[in-house]
Amino acid sequence: MSSVVGLSDPIGYLRFGAGTLSKLAGIRLPRRVCALAFQAAVFAFSGFAAFLLRFDFQIPDRRWSDLVCAIPVWVLVKAVVYQLARLHDGSWTHSSVPDALRVLGANVAASAASGAAIWALAPPGFPRSVFFLDFLVCTQASAGAMLAARAGREALRRGGGKKGKRRALIYGAGEAGAALMREIRVSSRLPYDVRGFIDDDPRKRGMRVQMIPVLGRGEDIPAVAARRRIEEVLIAAPSATGAEMARMLDHCRRAGVRCRTVPSLAGIIAGAGAAVQVRDVALEDLLGRVPVQLETDAILRKVQGSVVMVTGAAGSIGSELCRQLARFNPGAIVGYEIAESPLFELEQEMRRAWPGVPFHAAIGSVQNRSRLAEVFEAHEPAIVYHAAAYKHVPLMESHIFEAVENNVLGTFTVASVAAEYRAGDFVMISSDKAVRPTNIMGLTKRVAETLVRSLQNGGTKFVSVRFGNVLGSNGSVVPIFMRQIAAGGPVTVTHPDMRRYFMTIPEAVQLVLQASTMGKGGEIFVLDMGDPVRIVDLARKLILLSGLRPGEDIKIEFTGVRPGEKLYEELSAYNEHTAPTYHEKIKIFTGPVPDEDAIIERIERIRRLCRARDARKLMLELRELVPEYSPSTPPLAKLIAAAGTSPPAGRAPARTTFCLGAATAAAQISGGDSAPRAAAR
Repeated sequence: MSSVVGLSDPIGYLRFGAGTLSKLAGIRLPRRVCALAFQAAVFAFSGFAAFLLRFDFQIPDRRWSDLVCAIPVWVLVKAVVYQLARLHDGSWTHSSVPDALRVLGANVAASAASGAAIWALAPPGFPRSVFFLDFLVCTQASAGAMLAARAGREALRRGGGKKGKRRALIYGAGEAGAALMREIRVSSRLPYDVRGFIDDDPRKRGMRVQMIPVLGRGEDIPAVAARRRIEEVLIAAPSATGAEMARMLDHCRRAGVRCRTVPSLAGIIAGAGAAVQVRDVALEDLLGRVPVQLETDAILRKVQGSVVMVTGAAGSIGSELCRQLARFNPGAIVGYEIAESPLFELEQEMRRAWPGVPFHAAIGSVQNRSRLAEVFEAHEPAIVYHAAAYKHVPLMESHIFEAVENNVLGTFTVASVAAEYRAGDFVMISSDKAVRPTNIMGLTKRVAETLVRSLQNGGTKFVSVRFGNVLGSNGSVVPIFMRQIAAGGPVTVTHPDMRRYFMTIPEAVQLVLQASTMGKGGEIFVLDMGDPVRIVDLARKLILLSGLRPGEDIKIEFTGVRPGEKLYEELSAYNEHTAPTYHEKIKIFTGPVPDEDAIIERIERIRRLCRARDARKLMLELRELVPEYSPSTPPLAKLIAAAGTSPPAGRAPARTTFCLGAATAAAQISGGDSAPRAAAR
C-alpha cells in the first residue's frame, strides 16, 4: 500500500523524494523506513553541527578523523534507542508537551549511550564538549521537527483563509478558552476567526493566549464588538455560576451579538471535542447546577442483561429513562404506555438510536390488572420503573377520583403484579409535592409512597425516588413561558415569591438510576435539588435567553396562586429522618414502615369509594392516611371538614358523576337536592 503524506509531515519532503526514487526503481518504501532515514539524517547533522560549534566553524584537519569515526556510532546507537522508545509511532502533527518530554528522555538516553560507545572506540584526545553540544543540537532538531509538523498542519488547515468565517471573541482566557482556541486553529468544523479573548480577571488584560490578545472584561464586549465587527461570542467558562452566566449573556445582548457556549474540559474529553459541542446557551447554564457524577459500574451491574419495564414510558421522565437505560445494555426494555402516538414515536426513536437493544412497546393502562399481567408474563421484567402518573396540580384539584385511581390504585396494581411475577426491583417516581401536601396530586403521591413502603415481604424490593420539578418536562413552566415569549408576552407568574426546586430531565433520570442501585426495600430516596429557584427569576432568564429585555420587550404579570399551590416546596417531612448514602446527591428518608395488611385493607376501601364516587368519605380516608395534608383549595377544605359528619336523615350521600369542580363540591357539602343537578351541569 503506497503512502501519501502531506507537506505538514516533518519528513514529508524526504518521503516525497524517496517515494519518487522508489517509483522509478519499482520499490515502495514503508513509513518506518522513511522515518528512520529522516532520523539518521538528524543524528548525522547534529554530530557535524556539534563539531562545527566546538571549533568555531573551522574543524582542524586532525579532527576530521574523529568526526568520521563518531558519526556512524551516533547514527547507529541513537537509531536503536529511538526504536526502543518507539518515537516512530507518534503522530508529530498532533504533538504536545508529553511528546516533547518523550523526545527529551530519548535524547538523554541516546546521547549517553552513544557517548559511552564513542569514548570507548575513539582515539585519545576526542573533544568531550562535543557530546554535550551534540545532545543540545539533536534535542532541538527533533523537537523543532515536531513543532514544524504541527505548525505546518495548522497552516494547511487554515489554507482556505478566513473567508466565510465568523469573527468571534472567546469569553474566558483560562484552560477551556485555550483548549477551544487550539481546536479552532486545527478544525475545519469550527468556522470562526477569533479576534480576541474576553476575561473578567483584570490581571489578564493585555496578555496573549496563543498569540491572541485579551481585549478586556465582560462589560467591554459592546465596545470591542463594535470596534472589531464581532459577530459571535463563545463562552468558555465551564465553572461559571448561573448568575455569572446570566451576566455574560447580558453583556452579549447589549452588544447585539450571538452568544454560544462550550462544555467543560471533561465534557469535551467524554464527547467528540469542542468542535461538535459548541452550542447555544441553555437555561440549565443559567441555573448553574453542578453536573451529576454517576457510579456507572453499580448501574451497569444492575441493568446489564436484565429486562427492564418503564410505565408511563412516553412521558418526559419515562422516555428519558428508556434512553438512558439503553446505554447500560439491558436485555430488553418494555415501554408501557396508554398514549399510543407518543409511544409509537418513542419506539421509532429507540430502534433507530439503539438497534442492539430490543424495545417492546406495550399499550395499556396502569389500572388494568389483566393487561399488566399479560405484559409481565410475556416479558418477565426484572426491574420496574413506575413513572406513570397524573402530575398537573390545578387540574387534579378538580379531578379527585381520576387522580386517586391513577396515582394510588394504579400504583398498587402495578406493584402487586410486579410482586406476583417476582420482579426483583420496583422503583416509583414520586414528587416533592408529597411532603406536607396541600394539593390532590401531592396527596396521592404521598399515599402511593406509603403504599409502596408497606409492600416489603422479602421478595420484590420496593423503593420510591422523590424529586422536584424538571426543566422542560410535560406541563412544566418552561415550555409555557417559551410559548408566551414567542407570542410577545406577557409572561404570567403566579406570585413574586413562588419558589421551586429544579433539575434537568437527564439529571433527574440519572439520579433515579443511581438510587435504584442502593435500595434494600422500603426506602424513600430524595435527590439533592440544590437551592430553590424563584419562578420570576426563571422567567427573566428565559426572556434573556430569547435575546429580549425582561420588563421592556416582554412584560411579566402576576396572576395569583393557583388552586393547590404553595409558595415553597419541601423535600422531607418533619417525621422523616435523613440517612446519607455513598452518593452526595442522594439521601434516604426513613420512618416507621406501615403495616401491609392495614394499608391493603385501606386501599380496598379507597377503591370502593372511588367506584361509589363518594368524595366526602374518600377525602376522609386519604386524610387519615396522610394527617399532615392541608388542602389549599376552599371547596376541598370544606369537604374535609364535612367528611366526618353524616348526611341529614333520609338523604343518601351526594356523589359526583364526572369531576369534582367547585360547584359540585359545594353541592356535595350541602347534601341538598341541587347536588345531582350541579354534577350534571
